[in-house]
Amino acid sequence: MKALRFLATGTALAAASALAAQEEPRSGGTLNVVIQPEPPGLMMGLLQNGPTQMVAGDIYESLLRYDKDLDPMPSLAKEWTESEDGLTYTFTLHDDVVWHDGEPFTAEDVVFSVDEFLRETHARLRASLVHVESIEAPDETTVVFTLKQPFGPFLGLFEAGTMPMIPKHIYEGTDYAENPANNTPIGTGPFKFEEWERGSYIHLVKNEDYYLEGKPYLDEIYYQVIPDAASRSVAFETGKVDLLPGGSVENFDIPRLIAMDNVCHTNEGWEFFGPLSWMWLNMHEGPMTDKNLRKAVMHAMNREFARDALWNGNGRIATGPVNSVTRFYEPDTPDISYDPDKAREYLQASDYDGETLALLPLPYGETWQRWAEVAKQNLAEVGIDARIVATDVAGWNQKVGDWDFDLAFTYLYQYGDPALGVARNYISTNIAKGSPWNNVSGYVNEEVDALFAKAAVSASGKERQALYSEVQKILVEDLPVAWMIELEFPTIYRCDVKDPVTTAIGVNDGMRDAWLDRD
Repeated sequence: MKALRFLATGTALAAASALAAQEEPRSGGTLNVVIQPEPPGLMMGLLQNGPTQMVAGDIYESLLRYDKDLDPMPSLAKEWTESEDGLTYTFTLHDDVVWHDGEPFTAEDVVFSVDEFLRETHARLRASLVHVESIEAPDETTVVFTLKQPFGPFLGLFEAGTMPMIPKHIYEGTDYAENPANNTPIGTGPFKFEEWERGSYIHLVKNEDYYLEGKPYLDEIYYQVIPDAASRSVAFETGKVDLLPGGSVENFDIPRLIAMDNVCHTNEGWEFFGPLSWMWLNMHEGPMTDKNLRKAVMHAMNREFARDALWNGNGRIATGPVNSVTRFYEPDTPDISYDPDKAREYLQASDYDGETLALLPLPYGETWQRWAEVAKQNLAEVGIDARIVATDVAGWNQKVGDWDFDLAFTYLYQYGDPALGVARNYISTNIAKGSPWNNVSGYVNEEVDALFAKAAVSASGKERQALYSEVQKILVEDLPVAWMIELEFPTIYRCDVKDPVTTAIGVNDGMRDAWLDRD
């Protein structure tokens, strides 16, 4: 067996030691954080919305965390090994971990979470679990994953939003979606669910029985629900909230806020996600089944204007399905740049007859609403009629999951590797109603399926690059979605809030380490 890295790199440890020598963390205090929009729920095994992951990342945990270089670190697993043939991974769990209701957390919970609950409920993880032959618990603190064949990005699956641990004693044998515990989530994380005043706040309190001695440092966290973007900025300016997660204020407010006294900000904490925005194009039926119409839509999009005017210059113009910060990105793909004349040519060659297309904005604030309005105008300028269908988060989930749209804005995470966060949106085996995170467009291409499958199990980085380069070129030619912008989201916080971002998923699991330097 060969031991895997299970601590941060030497450089990261040295930096952490230097920081610790300068500032000793203090215990106590209340942290107020904006959450926008209000999540539809907190049961992270059922919901993967960004707001759900942000709050529930304090409640639920997985076996690993990831540093900013995407190297795995301990979480519920304190160590792990990989067999020489790359087929067997053995995890040793921390001793004496308990669920928030006091019941012991054991290897049987891991087997149940992954092999039963999440195989059924989690479309993105399910696409990766096809490589897993078996999951076994030889004793209470040991879990053994046996793979069917090597799967290069396997250790990237153990992030809390991807593989949250679910209490077997609460969910086994129940209707997962209707279980009453969904309203009062039980995890192993550093904070426990206390109260949810809908439309106002979500209150989490310190887990006094947390298995890492001395953590968490904070006594409690209030996630403040403030629907109006201007009011969120004012809440930060006046001291009502201490931290603004990426994307929680309008982009035009960011320069003013970060210029304030005692205000810090960082673009770190998104390395694992590599967020990429696009518009789903509904290929199940209707006008978007026409490839020429899809190309007309793509070339009609003035993405430079959207980035500069709506996103305050934050972000990069996407060239295809893989974010340029994600492994195996291929820059040499077919041209999808803004070109209204080319859009009109494709429209003329299509079967489009002037019908009105249903366009769904992402209900995450004013920037997204304005972007939908700009897209509607871009389409009108080349001769395509669209109407904006406004929804709340729950309504958006339902409409997108039920394929009730023609075009729909979204952004999804890449999770560091195309096998984890890209393939799921384009392989035909991941088409299923009910999820807004899978192959929603309904795109089917056997060659693309085969390339993604081969790249996932290749042991050669060079071969994986060649395969992923080929599949990116095919996808951009077929245009199952209209790729928009590689997003960047600065996290803004008061400088006396220490260590809110310590991993590659930022504030989603950073509250375990956060502390307040206040008297």
